[in-house]
Amino acid sequence: MQEKNIDPVMAQKSIDTIRLLSADAVEQANSGHPGTPMEGAPLAYLLYTRHMRHNPANPNWPGRDRFILSCGHASMLLYSTLHLCGYDISLDDLRNFRQFGSKTAGHPEFTHTPGVETTTGPLGQGISVGVGMAMGAKFLADTLDAELFNYNIYAICSDGDVMEGVSAESASLAGHLKLNNLIYLYLDNKITIEGNTSLAFSEDVAARYLAYGWHVEKVTGENLAEVDAAIERAKQDPRPSMIITQTNIGQGSPNKQGTSAAHGAPLGAEELKLTKQALGFDPEQTFVVADEVYSYMTKVKDQGAQLEQQWQAQCDAKCSDNTALADWCNNKPVSAETVEALLPTFEAGGSMATRSSSGQVLNALADGLPMLLGGSADLAPSNNTNLKNFAEFTAAHSGRNIHFGIREHAMGSILNGLCHTRGLIPFGATFMIFSDYMRPPMRMAALMKIAPIYVFTHDSIGVGEDGPTHQPVEQLTGLRSVPNLNVIRPCDANETAQAWRSALLQRNTPTALILTRQNLPTIDRTKFAPATGLQQGGYVLAPENGELQLILLASGSEVQHVMAAQEQLQQQGIGARVVSMPCWELFEQQDAAYKETVLPPSCRKRLAVEAASTFGWERYVGLDGEVIGMTGFGASAPGGELMEHFGFTADNVLKTAQELLAR
Repeated sequence: MQEKNIDPVMAQKSIDTIRLLSADAVEQANSGHPGTPMEGAPLAYLLYTRHMRHNPANPNWPGRDRFILSCGHASMLLYSTLHLCGYDISLDDLRNFRQFGSKTAGHPEFTHTPGVETTTGPLGQGISVGVGMAMGAKFLADTLDAELFNYNIYAICSDGDVMEGVSAESASLAGHLKLNNLIYLYLDNKITIEGNTSLAFSEDVAARYLAYGWHVEKVTGENLAEVDAAIERAKQDPRPSMIITQTNIGQGSPNKQGTSAAHGAPLGAEELKLTKQALGFDPEQTFVVADEVYSYMTKVKDQGAQLEQQWQAQCDAKCSDNTALADWCNNKPVSAETVEALLPTFEAGGSMATRSSSGQVLNALADGLPMLLGGSADLAPSNNTNLKNFAEFTAAHSGRNIHFGIREHAMGSILNGLCHTRGLIPFGATFMIFSDYMRPPMRMAALMKIAPIYVFTHDSIGVGEDGPTHQPVEQLTGLRSVPNLNVIRPCDANETAQAWRSALLQRNTPTALILTRQNLPTIDRTKFAPATGLQQGGYVLAPENGELQLILLASGSEVQHVMAAQEQLQQQGIGARVVSMPCWELFEQQDAAYKETVLPPSCRKRLAVEAASTFGWERYVGLDGEVIGMTGFGASAPGGELMEHFGFTADNVLKTAQELLAR
């Protein structure tokens, strides 16, 4: 972009500088991957100096193109390029690669380093997050302004990225949706850690991506003119593009180029000196950048500032006639007042599955939250996630109902990409048992401190006849083990509404809503505590009569049983308290004083009831308590029969409580 024709001399000096800065940093850290940055340097050079709209002085301006280093192990390629372009990454930052507190972490981390658009490292995730970013751009273009939001998403990916299954799922959807704002460059070096890719990989990647509906080209990675022209053609193609670049890992290293020895370990002091010598650099110097290279590369700063100014002026002019655009530009997070005004309430005495009440809440919210969008992995009728008044997201129109297909892993990653699109509130849904397919992107969302919303229905053995393959047992515990993920299992329709409120008001934390297939009674909140107690994670739903002797804890569908047992216990003169515990994470955020009012230490007789693994409840019931839960898998039978068989009934709660009190 900064020059009409490529200056071959300065281009080569800049590319070789990227290579050697990367190799020096890996060598100094005695840890990392030098080979991929060395082969990918020409691609990064071309993208950042000739094709991408970006401003090093403001890495987050909304009109920019996005770049993803999907092969995050090659992080020094990105850091070296950003440094040379004038981003806020110094030579000292490069010298401190992989050191504690450095901007230059082992793999690129979102918000940690200027210019890093998403956290990458687990292979395939970058490719898939990019699909979400592309969908987000299309949505903004269709709903706000096509001229302002016509940016592209570029990525550099590796053999490992295209091998991972998640990339196949997301590429299939991207081709179906004709996301022509995706331009990926694949480093086809035929090398992995174990050796040549022929050990395990012989498919025709080009044919596969053509079958997905992508535009595919093959070029020589070191031929700048060839790669440059291919990128230009990709910009004009109506399909997503995969440019397969034939490259040599460790390009420039006399003895390790083209071998797995250049992949995951430093080149070594002697080999690095030989490499510098071969590239025309002083072999005794490290972290060297010639003044002429700085001058040449940082021209993108002036151009980027100009591009941003032009975009902002255009945006400001359009805002006066475009209320939706003006609201988006204000970038105000959803307020509690807005959500509360939209939330429905549910009359006591009815009976409704929390998946059904969730569907009603979601549709009520959608009418007032224009940036709320999402869908299911082919389960919208079961998950109740269809937005009834809004269009579908298709190749022709970017509506608010997304059909992810049977692609849970890709759905999770795409939600992350949508979260990276300013203003959007994305949700994705499936049966809870299939949350296992989504664990990698869910973990990444929690790590990046972004806030997608997961709707997981069919939450227990109550699923019934589908049998143990579809009955979640350990999934609830597994999700609760993820740091910075709120897992909410509401006990009735009004707690479900409050669960959506909590999810929408989270700024830096993803939320998993855990919902039932079977009907649950709607609790009379004039007699018992209001459902707003969910915002504290756990609360006293039904207080004891007289002296507190026993605390009954439960979440979700089991709350009804502990309430029924409490009534029987209190008729026997036993002071039993019911605590609804829909979200452990929110409860742990409360201060000690609040937690002690809910679970006073003086009452050590505690019984927790949950149709899931018992693991973890010991923190709340202690050594003197008991847990009714699952210690194995379910079975194939009607849900009600299974609940009775495994002890999730008021009678069994009463019996277990009496035995606990007698100890």
